[in-house]
Amino acid sequence: MTTVNIYLTFNGNCKQAFDFYKSIFGGEYPYIGTFGEMPPQKEIPPLPEEMNDKIMHISLPISKETMLMGSDAGGEWAKKLKQGNNFSVSVNVDTLDEADSVFKALSEGGNITMPLAKTFWGAYFGMLTDKFGINWMVSCELSS
Repeated sequence: MTTVNIYLTFNGNCKQAFDFYKSIFGGEYPYIGTFGEMPPQKEIPPLPEEMNDKIMHISLPISKETMLMGSDAGGEWAKKLKQGNNFSVSVNVDTLDEADSVFKALSEGGNITMPLAKTFWGAYFGMLTDKFGINWMVSCELSS
């Protein structure tokens, strides 16, 4: 089943923001990962050491169908972060073909910021900004 969630991006205060949202919505974090825990990526230069404790990904279930997700911006991403562009619509699909199809359609006339690729966290994932200026993330969980 395809789901759509909001993904928020922060400039170093992601954990504080999510603790605030958790105080309102309740629940538990199924995952919190920092940039320091991220394995080296040959296509991504190392981040500055001060990013090690910043949030690479956090998620908070809001309901059975929805999840609030977020991260801190790092490296080149941080330079582009402004209030108003610090969110993405995250689309989670069931198949690689569906991910390819949705990604291709959304990116038409837009700008691909991270091509779809298999990731170290076990997903087929990509990011783009559509022709209307909306940021999107497309993800398909890979079978183990």
